[in-house]
Amino acid sequence: MGSIPGGSPSEDLSTTRPSVESVVIIGSGPAAWTAAIYAARADLNPVVYEGEPSREMIPGGQLMFTTDIENFPGFPKAIGGQEFMALMKEQAVRFGTRVVGENITKVDLTERPFLLTPSYSQPVTAQTVIVATGARAIWLGLDNEERLAQSGGGVSACAVCDGALPFFRDKVLVVVGGGDSAMEEAIYLTKFAREVVIIHRRDAFRASRVMVDRALANPKIRVEWNTEVVDVLGGDEITGVRLRHTQTGDEREMGAGGLFVAIGHTPNTAFLDGAVELDASGYIVTPTSWRTETSVAGVFAAGDVIDPYYRQAITSAGSGCMAALEAERWLAHHGDPAVTAS
Repeated sequence: MGSIPGGSPSEDLSTTRPSVESVVIIGSGPAAWTAAIYAARADLNPVVYEGEPSREMIPGGQLMFTTDIENFPGFPKAIGGQEFMALMKEQAVRFGTRVVGENITKVDLTERPFLLTPSYSQPVTAQTVIVATGARAIWLGLDNEERLAQSGGGVSACAVCDGALPFFRDKVLVVVGGGDSAMEEAIYLTKFAREVVIIHRRDAFRASRVMVDRALANPKIRVEWNTEVVDVLGGDEITGVRLRHTQTGDEREMGAGGLFVAIGHTPNTAFLDGAVELDASGYIVTPTSWRTETSVAGVFAAGDVIDPYYRQAITSAGSGCMAALEAERWLAHHGDPAVTAS
């Protein structure tokens, strides 16, 4: 099991948990820890299943790959993504949140209490569940790409998160993709870059016409058509990319001071196996606007797992607060002893 940075180890709930938990939170990004803070302060004794490290994701979510966070209120000086997530977790634990370093691999939401199956330990039952498992960026799958993304060496999947950092200013920045997100990222980066180069493997974008027109009209943006990135160059920091022409196979190197991958995100909802309603892209549907309850009463969702549009730490944290408040009120109205007795 995992451990709490600077704190006590994750708790083995196989011997210490009550028969039914009031709130189980699945995930470990800003939404999950904010939900835990609010639930713990409401004396709901929440349990967080924070997940396990894998090649694609690590506990803490996408901010674990962000070097400096400058746009979260309350931090006038930049704070590192890993430090930021450690502080969020520490705050949740301070109020009594219990943490398990495992994934939830299977859920049964057909009746209350809900049945959740972790990777290794015994199944856990819960009166309410908050799903805050986030979404993972789709990467190119290159070794140097992954290494430089994790080390803060100039590879990112979020221009709005990272593009304004001093590291990227006045440099040639590369954006990979051909959809609306790639156009938006490229246009945003022109505020800071000397030049933005969009790399697209086809001869036409799939983005909407209005976004394509805006990108192509920007004098700081140029496009490399029928081209793909096959390697990221650099040691501690990116120095360029190796490109391959998709029609001729010819390869060449191009200098660059940053690489932004904008080929989409995948919500981490496969483990739900259709237990709640998902949209066509796999994001959890919340039937009522500005609410976090899912299609299953007593199951709530927060953060990037419900948000393909904003995908920011501050919006994730806000929805985590909403989910915890909704779970508390739902428990109060449905006779959970931990709430009705308080």
